Amino acid sequence: MKNIFSLALLILTLFSGIAQDNTNHNKFKQLKEEVATPNVYRNGSGAPGHMYYQNRADYEMKITLNDGEQKITGEETITYHNESPDDLEYLWVQLDQNVRAKTSDTYKIQTSSIRGASFNSLKRLHSDFDGGFKITEVSLEGKPLKHTINKTMMRIDLDTPLKAGQKVNFTINWWYNVNNMLEIGGRSGYEYFPKDDNRLYVIAQFYPRMCVYNDVEGWQNKQFLGRGEFAVPFGNYKVSLTVPGDHVVASTGTLSNATDVLTKEQLQRLELARKSDKEPVLIVTQKEAEKAEKSKVKSLKTWVFEAENVRDFGWASSKKFIWDAMVVHQETKDVMAMSFYPKEGNPLWEQYSTKAVAQTLKTYSSYTFDYPYPVAISVHAKDQGMEYPMICFNYGRPDEDGTYSPRMKYGMIGVIIHEVGHNYFPMIINSDERQWTWMDEGLNTFLQYLTEQTWERDFPSRRGAASKIVDYMKGDKSNISPIMTNSESIHQFGNNAYGKPATALNILRETIMGRELFDHAFKTYAQRWMFKHPTPIDFFRTMEDASAVDLDWFWRGWFYSTDHVDISMDDVQWFQVSTKDPTIEKPLAEAKSNDFPEDISTTRNKKEIETTYAEEDNSLYDFYNSYNPFDVTDKDKRKYKRFIEGLNASELAILKSKFNYYQLSFSNKGGLVMPLIIQFTFTDKTTETIRIPAEIWKSNNYNISKVFFFEKEVISIELDPNLETADTDISNNSWPRKVVPTRFELYNRSKSRHSGAANPMKEAQKK
Repeated sequence: MKNIFSLALLILTLFSGIAQDNTNHNKFKQLKEEVATPNVYRNGSGAPGHMYYQNRADYEMKITLNDGEQKITGEETITYHNESPDDLEYLWVQLDQNVRAKTSDTYKIQTSSIRGASFNSLKRLHSDFDGGFKITEVSLEGKPLKHTINKTMMRIDLDTPLKAGQKVNFTINWWYNVNNMLEIGGRSGYEYFPKDDNRLYVIAQFYPRMCVYNDVEGWQNKQFLGRGEFAVPFGNYKVSLTVPGDHVVASTGTLSNATDVLTKEQLQRLELARKSDKEPVLIVTQKEAEKAEKSKVKSLKTWVFEAENVRDFGWASSKKFIWDAMVVHQETKDVMAMSFYPKEGNPLWEQYSTKAVAQTLKTYSSYTFDYPYPVAISVHAKDQGMEYPMICFNYGRPDEDGTYSPRMKYGMIGVIIHEVGHNYFPMIINSDERQWTWMDEGLNTFLQYLTEQTWERDFPSRRGAASKIVDYMKGDKSNISPIMTNSESIHQFGNNAYGKPATALNILRETIMGRELFDHAFKTYAQRWMFKHPTPIDFFRTMEDASAVDLDWFWRGWFYSTDHVDISMDDVQWFQVSTKDPTIEKPLAEAKSNDFPEDISTTRNKKEIETTYAEEDNSLYDFYNSYNPFDVTDKDKRKYKRFIEGLNASELAILKSKFNYYQLSFSNKGGLVMPLIIQFTFTDKTTETIRIPAEIWKSNNYNISKVFFFEKEVISIELDPNLETADTDISNNSWPRKVVPTRFELYNRSKSRHSGAANPMKEAQKK
């Protein structure tokens, strides 16, 4: 509707204040009550403080893999360095394999239902697998150390406290049974290949590991229940892996006895790979791997790997491995990208895996720092997606005929990017996964999204874009947790810890801060905390400190609440300044009065009342029967002249302008305040997009109005036209309102609802 309003009323509207929201739930309330106070260890800018410290643990291990019994035996010497200012009376060690012990709390607390149970779920229910570490010795200089095992944690009681600045060496011996991953699950274990009677091992959490001791948690000794992952200190490793003599081993670290375990030809190929930056070079070919599959070697071979400044260690071993590698050049150092995979992974793995590793290193490094380690490895393991320093285990198996679906192809590339990306978060930027899953998974998923988009235009990323999180955000709040929830207590784990934080960061980059400010702040965080232990607050503070953008409202809304985005454009009113010129305004007013439709009674009376009383008796007419309020009189003209003479030049310019004023009213229905991105379309089909920061909601978190003016007339208005803010209801984002049809299909009940080709490649080969 077009309203003609007086200038005075328009000015009053423009400058009238909006009622203050004085509740205690203001969306822009600062986070100071929710976050730790800055101190000498972690300062107010989000950087490590001048007295920041972290303890470290160095390991020397001898590990033996018994392929016949699927058993690992190990002995380790741990050198624990107490760099804290505290004397430590005891040490805490993680026994992660105990999550698979028959008495594990993990089994006890799992909820289940018989309805919808699968064979696999029932097999796991009936499993009598004897898992868990069997500790055979804990000693110091040959003397037994008192120790207490509490489920997945072991406390070692020292005879005398380990004083600040001192170190201690102690030894642990153990063994455990390796789990079949496809039968009872697990982040590591083995896969059995019945056709050739072989196994492929991907091994992690295979040794008792030191817990983190720091200024935030003291000892991080929360029990491992299976979901909340790991908090591990940095250290140096020397690990001797004794495996069957026909196995090929992939591992964290650098192979220090290559001449003892590789053939001359393999060594030569490895040297060629160090110079190949375009295509991977095969170190072990598929033909050679297939030959090894048939071998019956009974001898053993020891592979020795050394790694510096890593927080963990993982490895893989199999006679089935094909091995390829290529070099990735960086400003600071060259890195080897490698893949290990059985023939069952081809043709996907030989075509994509190592190149996905290389692309990940290039992209992640551009947003953080040059990859500091000598190698990054992708290992093929069915149904896996798990990460360790320099090595990760990834799914991606085509059908037996070599065909694969697009979901399998892009899923495999995506998981390799994701798991290799974990080298940055949390392997180097070493957050506490046992407490905050989102700090590694969310930040990593965000960079995964950026990397996928550099891999292939329109890569079908599962997470990252704002539109991908809408269904989750608008869901049942009783089944949604804030991102800032401990790992074990999260509802909808994937959406909460991966999808929502990744989307939040992408919105922060694209819509709130802009790419330049965001990228600088994000890189600052990465470089401040590489090889250190950051907390969520260190991240929040650094992002603000390095950008001069107050983001407390954003962290509060996206990370501390379950609010969602639903901003409604409730009303649009169109105003023009009254010229006061009666020769203009009165004809407009007359035309407007004629715009109203005639009511039904008037229409019918014209037909049914032949004559009125006044029409029969003209004496009933008086002045008002001939008066036209829209006639322009001399008095009107004199009044207008006096009004014009009383205006100064700037007021006269406003009066004579042709501006159209639009007052837009918005309401925040979802609770999450966000910027307003408003696209105006004019009568000449041109558009203009205006971006208004979220702070427009600072005085009233729920209802606001704003006036815009243009010389051209507006024919339509769109809120969030490019779907940047994860608005959960776009039906209230347009003026005039749009009604968008939803396509539906009619199903033939005689046919399966799921009919259709999931693997178009296979279908194409049939033609």
